[in-house]
Order: sequence, then C-alpha cells, then structure tokens
Amino acid sequence: MTDSKAKRSDAITRGPARAPARAMLRATGLSDEDMAKPMIAVVNTWSTVTPCNLHLGKLAEPVRAGVRAGGGTPVDFNTIVVSDGITMGGEGMRASLISREVIADSIELAVRGHSLDAAVILVGCDKTIPAAAMALARMDIPGVVLYGGTIMPGHCGDKDLSIQDVFEAVGAHAKGDIDDKELDEIERAACPGAGACGGQFTANTMAMALAFLGLAPVGAGDPPAIHPSKSREAERCGSLAAKLAKQGKTARSFVTAASLRNAATAVVASGGSTNAVLHLPAIAAEAGVEFSIDEFDRLSRETPVIADLKPGGRFLAKDLYDGGGARLFGQRLMAAGFLEDTPTVSGKSLFEEFSSAEETQGQQVVRPVDAPVKATGGLRVLYGDVAPEGAVLKTAGYSDGAFEGRARVFESEEEAFAAVSNRDIREGDVVVIRYEGPKGGPGMREMLAVTAAVAGQGLAGKVALITDGRFSGASHGFVIGHVSPEAAAGGPIALIENGDLIRIDAEARRIDADIDWAARRAAFKPKQPNRMGGVFDKYAALVSSASKGAVTIQHADDGRKGPTP
Repeated sequence: MTDSKAKRSDAITRGPARAPARAMLRATGLSDEDMAKPMIAVVNTWSTVTPCNLHLGKLAEPVRAGVRAGGGTPVDFNTIVVSDGITMGGEGMRASLISREVIADSIELAVRGHSLDAAVILVGCDKTIPAAAMALARMDIPGVVLYGGTIMPGHCGDKDLSIQDVFEAVGAHAKGDIDDKELDEIERAACPGAGACGGQFTANTMAMALAFLGLAPVGAGDPPAIHPSKSREAERCGSLAAKLAKQGKTARSFVTAASLRNAATAVVASGGSTNAVLHLPAIAAEAGVEFSIDEFDRLSRETPVIADLKPGGRFLAKDLYDGGGARLFGQRLMAAGFLEDTPTVSGKSLFEEFSSAEETQGQQVVRPVDAPVKATGGLRVLYGDVAPEGAVLKTAGYSDGAFEGRARVFESEEEAFAAVSNRDIREGDVVVIRYEGPKGGPGMREMLAVTAAVAGQGLAGKVALITDGRFSGASHGFVIGHVSPEAAAGGPIALIENGDLIRIDAEARRIDADIDWAARRAAFKPKQPNRMGGVFDKYAALVSSASKGAVTIQHADDGRKGPTP
C-alpha cells in the first residue's frame, strides 16, 4: 500500500481504518498489488432473457483482461435488462423505459458505494445503452461503454430478416396475406442467435450515437455480436478504461454541447430511432448540459439521410459493418461539414477516428452526401395546439409533406391494436393512442405492435398515428410520438374526440386540430391515474415530461441539471 497517488478507491483500500474492507477484498482474491491499482467496475447487463445481451457474460472476459493489461483491477457487477422486443404490446412494456432509470441508478450505487475509480459498462438491449451513458455522466468518472453488437440477419428463402419482419408478419397474417405456416416460418428464422435487433432500431441508433458522443470507442460497437473481432474490441475497451482512470479523464469531458450535436446528427443522418430524442436529452441532463429537443429538428432540416438502413431503408447493421461501419458513415458527414471535432475515449479525436475509415468496394449502405437516401433528416419536432411542448415525427422513408384526417381515439395500446387486428382502421385515419405517456402509462410504452400491424396491412404512410407514448426504432410510417404534455398531465391530446379533424404539416412543423379547446377543457373530466404500485407508481410521481427526456433526477441547488458529483 505504498502508491502515493490518490484515487477514489483509496476510500476502501488505504489506511489502518480500512483494514476490514481490505480483509473482505482479500477474500475475493485481491492482493496488495491489485488494491494499489485503479479499481475498475466491469458492469454487465448480461441476461439469458434476450439475444441482445445473451453473450455479454463471455464478452466480459476480454474486458477484464484489457483492464489488467492497462494496469487496473477489474471488479464485476451486474444490473438488469428489460427486453423491448419480448415485452412489446403487453403490460411488461411499461417496465422498459423505467428500467433505464433503474439501470443508471444501480450502476451509480454500485460504483459510488464502493468508491471505484472507473467503469466499463457492457450493454446490448435498448435501454441499457443510454442508461450506461447517463450513469457515467451523472457520476462524472472515467468510463467506457461497450456495445455487444448487432444480431446477424435471419433468412427465409432469399430474404434477410430482422425482428421487424416478424412484427409486420403479424399484420399480414391478420389481413390474410400469409397463413399460419408462413408466419411460423418467419418467426423461427428471424433471430438466429446473440445480438441486438438488426436494423437502425433503438439499440444500433444509440450505439452509433454514443460513438459520436465520445463515450464509446469508434468502431468498437460495429462488429456483430458473434464476430471474432468483438473480443479484441472488448479487450481494447478494458484497457482504455484503465488508461482513462490513470489520466483522470471523466465522462463530462466528453459529453458537451458539441458532442451531443454530433450524436444527434448521427441519429438524423442514419434515419435512426425517435427514442434518441428521449435518450440524448436525458444524458445531457445528467451531465448538466443544456440540450433541447429542438436540436433534432434543426439538424434534420440541414442534414441528409445517407445510411440506407431499415426500418425505412434496405439494409441491416451487419451490412453497415461490412461496408465500412460507423467510421465511413462519420467520414462522409465530417467531409461535408456536418460535424464538429471533439475528443473521444480512445484518446483520438472524432475526426482522427473517421479519417482512418476504409470503404468496401461496391458497398451501397452509406451513400454520398450529394446523392442521399433523403435530402433532409429522418426526424421532425412538431408543435401546435395538440402538442404545445412538442412531439416527434419520424419521416425516414416517407414523405415530408402533410397529412389530414379524422381522429380515431383509443385510451390504450391494446384498444388500438385490437382495432387494427380487426381491420377497423382505414386509409386516411388519424389513430390517437393516449394515456401511454411517462406518467400515464406509466412507463411510456412503444407502439411497435400497432405500427407493424398497420404496415403489415399495407397502410404504412396511409394512416397517421399519434401518441403520448413512443415508437420503437423498428416503427415506420407516418408516426408521431412523445406528444407533450401527455394526457395524464392534462395535455390537449386528452381532449381529442373521435371524428375531430387533425392536420399534420411536417414542413411547417405543426400538429393542430379543429377543436373549441376552451369548451373541451371546461367539460374535461380527468382520468384516474393507472396505479400499478411499487416502482411504477414511484416512477410516475418523479418522471419529467418526454420533452425533457423523461428523467427522474432532481435539480441540484446550484441550478445545474443533475446531481452534485
């Protein structure tokens, strides 16, 4: 115990008073030399419940080796995962967004509770990725996020499949376009093994965003889950975490207004998930950085979609990796002036990382900026008398024009899904699903079951769906989520009735309705809260508006967003 350099873990390893703590650490196999080194948390979201995180237990082994090679001592912890794909369309989906807060809280408690010096956080499923970044930003310690990688495509005949195809097959089955046998074949073939859902859905969107943010090493998340190079990237992440601990470079040195804009640019230019509009503001709030959802809209006006990825495009994440990966995608945006150079956890700047991109000859996934998939980005933030605090329209793969139709109002996702399954939704309808927001759900469920069933019936883009809930990264069509204020908070969406004329203008960024709002408000009777008990009621009491990232942290006395470190 002679190393004189102060470190956080000295609180449990140094001095006579810490003898009991050292005694317990020795029982785990640690030596004096181990305790003298920076102690690095290896936080794992491994679980056998979902392919997204199935392989992370084994992936932790090269992470630990990297920590040791970098001069640190690994200390393992686990936290939870709630699978969006498995819970989608049911009561369990209410736990999904709530799990983001629980994961971040549990990482904070384990790391701060044991005074550890840094962390490597292994992530896979949707909410584990932003939760990892939120925890690092909140604690402001050195750390690295390692994404476990995408699943490989499934195959049915000559077609590549993802989980999106299964959800849409449910709609095609309800319509009668495919029979039981064909649905069964798609179900059995779509998910061949470990890895997160294969399109530019939420997991791959957020993994790319964290690389552009600087908290994940560029390229580390690109290899598919089962690719041989994944172990090498895991070892690199462990070594980087140890290096950052020695240098004292903490998360907030990477999470800045500029790096958040870079991350948002990656989202809009890749046609990524609208869930990023929740997650990046939440990360910003934890870091004490102002970041409005309006940044997504501004960037979408200026930035083309250059990645031809599902759900709006043709290709899967595995194809992006084969074509040149995030480096190639970033290099195109960098060369066109859409990004700012910022530091990253690798020790290289973002532009240095992108400068080493190698394009695979003949690849078609990443398009030239002057020949994009779409001339403008994949997201719009709408305001208007339906959404005074904003709503998010996903336009990737669809027109940026207007939509006008009569409201079909549903008080829950289940009601809407039943109507779609019964083929009661017609072209031109505006499907309104409310009381599914952060407070009202509680938990702000995703509506992939509904949007996929609509798409499976050939109605994607022919009906509009609006909700105070949210949409999966695999959703596509004329879909508007995050309507704020939500119905449970008395937002205008609570006052809409069947038959009301709703106008959506993507170009003008408006969502309005022909309603006598004052009369409706006077006659309005609030719906009783959906009390579920336990963590669900706790979340409903604490959660902020979706327009603020649906965070549960409290503002510190010094006026910064996020707790005092």
